[in-house]
Amino acid sequence: MTREEQLLAAMVEAVDTLVDDFDLIDFLHQLCDRCNELLDVTAVGVMLADPDGRLHLIAASDEHTRLLELFALQTDQGPCVECHRSGTARLNIDLHSPAQTAAFPRFAERARQTGFTTTHALPMRLRQQVVGALNLFDAREQNLSGSDAQVAQALADVATIAILQHRTIVHANIERAQLKAALSSRIVIEQAKGILTERWNTDLDTAFYALRQHARTHQHKLTTLCQQLIDGTLDTTAIRRP
Repeated sequence: MTREEQLLAAMVEAVDTLVDDFDLIDFLHQLCDRCNELLDVTAVGVMLADPDGRLHLIAASDEHTRLLELFALQTDQGPCVECHRSGTARLNIDLHSPAQTAAFPRFAERARQTGFTTTHALPMRLRQQVVGALNLFDAREQNLSGSDAQVAQALADVATIAILQHRTIVHANIERAQLKAALSSRIVIEQAKGILTERWNTDLDTAFYALRQHARTHQHKLTTLCQQLIDGTLDTTAIRRP
């Protein structure tokens, strides 16, 4: 594949995240592969932040990089950590330069031990929202060109959109499931109210009050209690009539 075809393939993979069975972990590992191919770097890592802002390693191109990224998280230092905090890219960092690694000496030493010479960190950001960082490592003394830096940021941006879209879909699915469960529960409760109303020859409000009081007193879920009443596993005589 030509470079243009590889870049197009990466964009298509991001579009495929709109399907219901999208696998986020697999997508981010594919992102690592695409960065290796398009940018000719030695290794790639992807970190994402949880709702509390804590970074977590989600994908890495190899085991050595995974361990290095975990070290960065444990020590809370490194270009990736700084990149996520600031939302700005850190490019062409010479890991042998004390001046460039003064803010993260322990990480730089561990990276050198891993075999890396140069590193780059790009924010995974959409407008003001930073969801993580894309980290590139190279065992050779070579910088990213201006065009390569643009490609790297484009890949990070596309991945960010895919991640946020996935979160939106997941959140929407959760809300739909919660609404469906609430509607189902409402039907069960109305049926139980009807049973009590008929057997006690009372009104619906009295029946509902009795069901709620019984559920609270015996520390049962209201829906579970009502379902037991409908199934006949709970006799109406067990419920105290107001």
